[in-house]
Amino acid sequence: MKITSRRNQLVAIFGFFSAIILLVALTSESLASSPSLENPPASEVSTDWTETKLILTANLHRMLLSKLTAASLPPPEKDPCLHCHITGEDKGLWTPLVRWIFFGGAGLIFAFGIYRTSSVWVTREPWKPLLSRAADWFDTRYEISDPLSKLLSKPVPNFARRWWYCLGGITAFLFVVQGLTGIMLAFYYQPTPDQAYASIQYIETQVNFGSAVRMIHHWSANGMILMCTAHMIRVFIMGAYKKPREFNWVSGVLLLSLTLGFGLTGYLLPWDQRAFWATTVATEIGAAIPVIGDLVLVFARVGWDVAAQTLTRFYALHILILPLVTIGSMGAHFLMVRRQGIARPL
Repeated sequence: MKITSRRNQLVAIFGFFSAIILLVALTSESLASSPSLENPPASEVSTDWTETKLILTANLHRMLLSKLTAASLPPPEKDPCLHCHITGEDKGLWTPLVRWIFFGGAGLIFAFGIYRTSSVWVTREPWKPLLSRAADWFDTRYEISDPLSKLLSKPVPNFARRWWYCLGGITAFLFVVQGLTGIMLAFYYQPTPDQAYASIQYIETQVNFGSAVRMIHHWSANGMILMCTAHMIRVFIMGAYKKPREFNWVSGVLLLSLTLGFGLTGYLLPWDQRAFWATTVATEIGAAIPVIGDLVLVFARVGWDVAAQTLTRFYALHILILPLVTIGSMGAHFLMVRRQGIARPL
């Protein structure tokens, strides 16, 4: 067996070397039969590449720069949070907001859970809500819990739970709606004759939910006037203006006048034909007041005609002076109602 294996090994080695020798022989024969590269035939014309190399070398920098220009590069990816503000697009505006609300809310809930669990482990006491902690911290320094409890913990009588006793509260709620929607509109409104009407059209057509906010502001103003008038009619019918609530009635009349002032000053702000001529007629009515009519007209219009300064004055009255006076009057009115209570029906 050993002799047979050695014989097989020798045969394999011999065959391997024979194959190598045969391959070398075939290769040398093919090289010998191919035409010589050193002596090309006379019929072939030699090409001079010197001029081509010079041209390529001179224009190499231009070729490299053309590959690095912005036109040849792929366009950058647009950030959905920024490209709408640069290019004016309004696509995918809600995507980043939804992401922030979802993932941010989940992160806050997770962080709050860790904080609450660690607080219970450390203090070995039941969890106390953060709002209660803040109230206790504030009360230990300013001691306002007792005065607030006396002011707020006041039961409502059964007769005051009917719907016609809620007209004043509805008026106050509509005033809050007016303030919030007015702040939203003030971000885009421009109180100048050249831009007032254009800004209103921009709010109506371009601003997201702008038309809805403006309609809420418009109908809340109408509802506020209606509810305020109905509230005063209810007070008058039930005799709630009598002693000792005379000053409540006076403050209510003042609040009704301020509400009508809101309607008058806000009606001019769109600066269209209807607003212009309605303000002209309304100020002419004020001019009919005996003795001081001309002063009222000149003060309202800032002159004898409705002009650019009239728009500016009405805007200042509408967003600054009237709200401050109304808030103060409402505070005094509510305080007197709380101190004196609700008048019983006749």
